[in-house]
Amino acid sequence: MTSKPPAHRPTHGHGHGHGHGHGHGHGHSATSDRRYLVAALVLLVVFMAAEAVVGALANSIALISDAGHMLSDAGSIALALLAIRLAARPARGAYTFGWKRAEILSAALNGLTFVLLVGLFAVEAVHRLIHPPQVMGPLVVGTALAGVVVNAGATWLLSRADRGSLNVEGAFQHILNDMYAFMATAAAGVIVWITHWGRADAVAALVVAALMAKAAYGLLRDAGRVLFEAAPAGIVPAELVEALTAHPDVTGVQDLHVWEVTSGFPALSAHVTVRPGGNCHDVRRDLADLLHERFRIEHSTLQVDHVPGRSCLMVSALKPEAVSTEGIRT
Repeated sequence: MTSKPPAHRPTHGHGHGHGHGHGHGHGHSATSDRRYLVAALVLLVVFMAAEAVVGALANSIALISDAGHMLSDAGSIALALLAIRLAARPARGAYTFGWKRAEILSAALNGLTFVLLVGLFAVEAVHRLIHPPQVMGPLVVGTALAGVVVNAGATWLLSRADRGSLNVEGAFQHILNDMYAFMATAAAGVIVWITHWGRADAVAALVVAALMAKAAYGLLRDAGRVLFEAAPAGIVPAELVEALTAHPDVTGVQDLHVWEVTSGFPALSAHVTVRPGGNCHDVRRDLADLLHERFRIEHSTLQVDHVPGRSCLMVSALKPEAVSTEGIRT
């Protein structure tokens, strides 16, 4: 097997992994991400306040639900900013991975907020379907079209940030869905304006609630996969075992675990058995290279033992200076 030069191998494991900021670029792009997020947040908050006032004046549940959707969008951006700040804290003490899962908790909280808003708006929309109020169509149309423009601007800002983060991608998807919701609200306003069918406003609110439910499902699903330490999306544990055992010196792989510390930061640990006479150190380096190049896993902890009996234990997460004679068994 061809190996990369030692300077490029993850040979001492996760000193290398941490040095690259867990894979999705937060280390080098956090400043620009914050700038784009803050600009989008200001844009959304200003328009959200105006929309809530206009929605109350126009008696439009669709506009008010859109304002609530924008509130959740603004909340997701605010949480993303906080999570980026927390995730940047270095690993120390009991927090050996640092605070990198702050963004996952943020995404989960954002998804739960969506669920609450969906329930509130769905109940109100159904009530208005049964008892339709008078809705000012022209005011709804004008505000909704302005909302399309504002959300298009916010979407553009977030598209320039690092969407490898679950927080940033979640906020991006929310604002994109909000733009679609404004389109539905504008269409409802036109219908009310032309036909005076007031229930169109409630139907548009149900469409908004459905879009919010879809976004909530996606966020909670992705956050749940990380929090329950499921295999990262796109990585199949059986394929990992097959790839590792394909090495000519490897006789077996046991206790394999693969999970995501946070979005874009996959990690793996496994016990690898090597044929008698095989070089534990070379096998570990080869497998670390394989995991990095084929599966994009930079953080791997491999226990490599001879078969049978005699063994050598190499934990790739330790830097060379941290390895003592107690860490090696022969």
